[in-house]
Amino acid sequence: MGEPTRIRDMRLDDVDAVAAIRVRGWQAAYAGLMPQAYLDGMSAAEDAAERRARFAVAPPEVVGLVAEQGGGLVGWAAFGPVRAVGGEPPHPAPEGELYALYLLPERIGTGVGRALMDACLLRAAQQGFRSLRLWVLKGNARARRFYERAGFRADGAEETYEVAGAAVPEVRYLRALPPAGEGPHRPSQGPARSPGSS
Repeated sequence: MGEPTRIRDMRLDDVDAVAAIRVRGWQAAYAGLMPQAYLDGMSAAEDAAERRARFAVAPPEVVGLVAEQGGGLVGWAAFGPVRAVGGEPPHPAPEGELYALYLLPERIGTGVGRALMDACLLRAAQQGFRSLRLWVLKGNARARRFYERAGFRADGAEETYEVAGAAVPEVRYLRALPPAGEGPHRPSQGPARSPGSS
């Protein structure tokens, strides 16, 4: 039986730990999918400085959650209003986006990711979002399986962005959310993201 996991709102004093989780998450998840020199050159200190500045001006509808075990942070997720892509028209129902979901690599497969995801789905529904989108690297098979188990499905949208001169393709996933107050429902079969912005 693993350590108990506590999910709570991210605080300003969590920024350094969140930056370390994000950098280690990128380096573990994106090896072979992005230039290795870029991943090796990532700095948790630089990420923390940028994240601290973002945290200070983030609107209230952008939510950061952290997973805590044994007094230390082991995971982080963030969601908020959906970002427009390619001049798309507004959607008739409020739509949210899961911007990021990262764990310390050694916590993958321990249930922490599922706990963070469940908390995001619940909070997003409570905020009135009727669906949640996310972007995931096309070649990140493990993350895609995780999102599919959580009820997300690829909706056919794809885009490519550049990382250190290399084209990195992403696919978009979508999941409907229950009305506020009902809580997240798992799909009957079973139980993040845009790297450029998180």
